[in-house]
Amino acid sequence: MLRALVLSATALCAVSGVAIAATSLGTPGPGTRVAGCPVLPAADAFNRDISTAPVDAHSDAYVRSIGLDARLHPDFASKTYGIPFKVVAKSQKRVPIHFTDYGDESDKGPYPIPASAPVEGGSDRHVIVLQRGTCMLYELFGAQRLSPPARGWNAASGAKFDLRSGKPRPKGWTSADAAGLPIFPGLARADEVVGAKSITHALRVTVPRTQKAYVSPARHLASSDTDPDLPPMGLRLRLKASFDLTPFHGQALVILKALKRYGMIVADNGSPWYITGAPDRRWNDDNLHTLGQVPGSAFEAVQSGPLVRG
Repeated sequence: MLRALVLSATALCAVSGVAIAATSLGTPGPGTRVAGCPVLPAADAFNRDISTAPVDAHSDAYVRSIGLDARLHPDFASKTYGIPFKVVAKSQKRVPIHFTDYGDESDKGPYPIPASAPVEGGSDRHVIVLQRGTCMLYELFGAQRLSPPARGWNAASGAKFDLRSGKPRPKGWTSADAAGLPIFPGLARADEVVGAKSITHALRVTVPRTQKAYVSPARHLASSDTDPDLPPMGLRLRLKASFDLTPFHGQALVILKALKRYGMIVADNGSPWYITGAPDRRWNDDNLHTLGQVPGSAFEAVQSGPLVRG
């Protein structure tokens, strides 16, 4: 995960304070619920239907920089591949969190994260916990369990989110994600695809390079590159309405329908067009692999609001 410290921003998004046309924000969707909690309010950017939002004037350049020929890729699977999460009880004991890198932009502990919480494989080592009853979301980046008799976790950064209010991070603050966004609301989850057969929120996506700027709902940039053709953190992308879905079926089709309606939000630097999900045995990996038939040229950027530069 590439990160950068930023100066205070001067503009915010309407849902979070910046004046943006309602047409750019899209329309509130039905939202989703997990463990009895709303996953952010219906009007939150993650839950907005952007299928008719206007195309950004810089869309072609943004998409070209991400990769016209690069293919959509599910960064999750039926085993341990993806970003896992754990639901804990309201009574879950809180433990200390020791921040090693971004303590000045992290929400202080303790957090109700048990030692049994799953840790994402690879270098980012995200930990995500949703607490029943309080509807608070706790996320860590670069997490390491402390061995007994020590208690708690070490982490590069961490953030708390109230899923009922949707209150964003302070201006210029990172989170457990480079864009300063919550990770959990942007995960593809098997329970919604296999059960409801419908995803009603935007998905988290990574791109190879971003510019030194962000747009709401992001709060943080992670680049020193001033090239205006690079996408900013927080950019909203969607699958073009004209893209033919007839070759697809099953779980892949559910995901692609969501990408036409709710799109993707640029949340981190990484591989091109990698959408994030939680590992789950219910995923059909062979079916998910058909998403690789979708080229980058099938996407477009929608108007997301003014650029905030560091």
